[in-house]
Amino acid sequence: MGFEPAEHISTHHHMAIPWQDFFTNDNFTSAGEANLVERAAIVGRIGLMMLSYGTGAWRVRDSMNTVARELKMTCSADIGLVSLEYTCMDAHHSYTQALSLPSTGINTSKLSQMERFIDEFREHGSELTIGEIHNRLETIAHSRGNYSPIQVGLAAALACSCFVFLLGGGPVEMACCFFGAGLGNYVRRKLIDRHITLLACVSVGVAVACLFYLFAFIGMQWLFNVSPRHETGYIGAMLFIIPGFPFITSGLDISKLDMRSGLERLAYAITIIVVATLVGWIVAMAVKLRPGTLNALPLSSLMLMLLRVVTSFGGVFGFSIMFNSTPRMATIAGLIGAVANTTRLELVDYSHIPAGVCAFIGALIAGLLASVVKRKIHYPQISITVPSIVIMVPGLYMYQAMYNMGLTSISIGALWITKALLIVVFLPMGLIAARILTDSKWRHNG
Repeated sequence: MGFEPAEHISTHHHMAIPWQDFFTNDNFTSAGEANLVERAAIVGRIGLMMLSYGTGAWRVRDSMNTVARELKMTCSADIGLVSLEYTCMDAHHSYTQALSLPSTGINTSKLSQMERFIDEFREHGSELTIGEIHNRLETIAHSRGNYSPIQVGLAAALACSCFVFLLGGGPVEMACCFFGAGLGNYVRRKLIDRHITLLACVSVGVAVACLFYLFAFIGMQWLFNVSPRHETGYIGAMLFIIPGFPFITSGLDISKLDMRSGLERLAYAITIIVVATLVGWIVAMAVKLRPGTLNALPLSSLMLMLLRVVTSFGGVFGFSIMFNSTPRMATIAGLIGAVANTTRLELVDYSHIPAGVCAFIGALIAGLLASVVKRKIHYPQISITVPSIVIMVPGLYMYQAMYNMGLTSISIGALWITKALLIVVFLPMGLIAARILTDSKWRHNG
């Protein structure tokens, strides 16, 4: 394996892996006839790419096993949030490698491309040359994102303005959230593109969102004399930061006994939430914004339900675009989310079922609908299900908990965090139940 000369060694903590140095005569040697190191490197690179696009450990391992079987090897992998260690064995030798990523993220479009590649590999992967495999993976890895920072900012603006309506906000809160969340996520995306560290991106994005919500609100007060009570909607402007994807995948991983990955994802999600809510609280205290109860709009039951369908679709569509889903994938996720989330909210309002159980039912519906879609369209199920239930993650409750604890109102904070935990626990359970019912591979161990 080649190394850079000393004067060209990167100063970054994570050096790029020169995958091409693992392969010799790669344009002529079929993968099935390659040596163990070359075959194992293919398995490792595929696993690392799947991990970098945000899928759970079970799917990463399943993809690695699929490739290893086709290349006549046995693979054992230990997978975390940003690292994996794996061993590939054939009849005579074994090869172990440890790989890591500089950061983690979500890219459902690349994940879909990888799953299509894995499906093709299952059929005739050993007949491809090392060079062909390497070039396919290079193409996927270096494909450009589907959306510019401005488009991602608009997606967050749409998602958060719809989100705040579902929480009880009205046109004023929605307009201010559109402005605040859009600029907040635009700035956050620009920082990510410059490889700024995670917590700085989170902190600056939340601060910008809250401040520009305030600026928009002051402007609307000056122009339209709106009531001061609408200031409480600033919470909605920061909800684009809530890490729903790692929250949900952590539960899925733990259910499959991938404890390392599950707990690391959970710790990652909690870290983002704690930092985001603390920054939001500090900004709110500095500019004297106060959270409160969003007053229900004077709408009939039928009109409220119809608007919930529309805004649930808009919210899920926006979140999906933020995850780099294609417009078609985002539309499918939005339709599933519209059905699942509206059902959940209607159950909360018109039945005596606890909110956590309603979240379970909503997630179960999303999982069952996604399994039907997957059979017909073959999108990765996680790319459809997780965005469709991210809008159910109780970001408002989490912020209220941190805000009250920051004011040392511990009992009120504990009440909010308990409400949030019950919903957060039930959401992955609904997806797990749907996978058990519809996916025989998921249903069985081994």
